[in-house]
Amino acid sequence: MQLRVQSLSHYYGPLEILSDINFTIGEGEIVCVIGPSGCGKSTLLRMLGGLEQPTSGQILEVGRPPEGSLNPLTYVFQDFALLPWRTVHGNISLVLEGHGLDKADIDARIADVLERTRLSDFVNAIPKQLSGGMKQRVAIARALAVDPAVLLMDEPLSALDSQTRELLMADLIGLWTRERFAACYITHNLNEAVRLGHHVVVLSRRPGKIREIVQIDIPLEDRDMSDPKMAKLQQDLWNMMREEALDADRELTT
Repeated sequence: MQLRVQSLSHYYGPLEILSDINFTIGEGEIVCVIGPSGCGKSTLLRMLGGLEQPTSGQILEVGRPPEGSLNPLTYVFQDFALLPWRTVHGNISLVLEGHGLDKADIDARIADVLERTRLSDFVNAIPKQLSGGMKQRVAIARALAVDPAVLLMDEPLSALDSQTRELLMADLIGLWTRERFAACYITHNLNEAVRLGHHVVVLSRRPGKIREIVQIDIPLEDRDMSDPKMAKLQQDLWNMMREEALDADRELTT
């Protein structure tokens, strides 16, 4: 299934947030969205997930979700959103309840995503017993359990320290390499964008407009930030948005 954004614009009252947004998330593609603070990135993601409706334009689901998909569009949040009184198993089973699955089906799905996210040994742990990185891996496992067509990821690594971020980026690449998923990945971090994105959508400051869509042809598993090509990609993205990012920062702090 593809997700197509066509001529999307949005206002909050008289304030224009997004203007004429057009891009496609293809099957098995990770599309990263970057831009200055306040440019409408998170608003765009909420619209992709149906939590808000755009003032104009449309978002189309083209094709069929994967066989066995319980939810075509699924969120991964930056704050983990785990229930503290539920175990890892219980937090993942939460999204499977109410779909008419029997216990064996639920347990099989949970065992599969725990194995894929290297959490099988922590099935009975509760969130306070887990590190931040492990909590986010539980959140990713929970999202994968419903076999989504597109993951909607709202700065999922921003609450983590740099070392844990690096480890989780490697985890995400490993997951994608093993079983390719599609995602819209919102981030402020240009390193994450060039490490994870097949396409990087660069938004202007508010109202967010697409300045450029950068295609990165280097396979995810071959991307090495010590490679001058990768460093240049990151620098090019920063050059595109530097002045507007500085202006947006001044606007937010005055």
